[in-house]
Amino acid sequence: MTQIGLISDTHGFLDEAVFNHFSSCKEVWHAGDFGGGEIADRLTQWATKEKKQFRGVYGNIDGQDIRSIYPEQLVFQCEDVKVMIRHIGGSPPKYNPETRKEIQLHQPRLFISGHSHILKVIYDQAINCLHMNPGAAGNQGWHKMRTLLRFVIDGEEMKGCEVVELGRR
Repeated sequence: MTQIGLISDTHGFLDEAVFNHFSSCKEVWHAGDFGGGEIADRLTQWATKEKKQFRGVYGNIDGQDIRSIYPEQLVFQCEDVKVMIRHIGGSPPKYNPETRKEIQLHQPRLFISGHSHILKVIYDQAINCLHMNPGAAGNQGWHKMRTLLRFVIDGEEMKGCEVVELGRR
């Protein structure tokens, strides 16, 4: 059983409460738009110190400092679930064309994106895939509430999804 903390769209701001919310998580995933190397460094250093796996992808606002470390897309296995993470992806059934191709190619059971600042957890029956977008944890953008997600992957089951509200931006 793997508890995961999912965050996106920090845009250069990282609420200290994030570390408490992710303390029970074995892995932490960032779905892009870190907003600078300092945010990525803080998350990476904390994860290393706490012996947690940290993964991330770059977003459209991220510069070369982030793009040189994090890829545009990750495809990996977590327990018995194939996971795909891209910052810009759309959501069911309106994936952007590049994401649609990648989903067809990799056939993930869990697809994660950020970018929209809209928290969504939607099951796409047409492709047998759960889509998650944790919303935005930063202070920039049109969202009103800063959010992140926690959930569990247990074998091939994805369960126990929790929405964490970090407060108004």
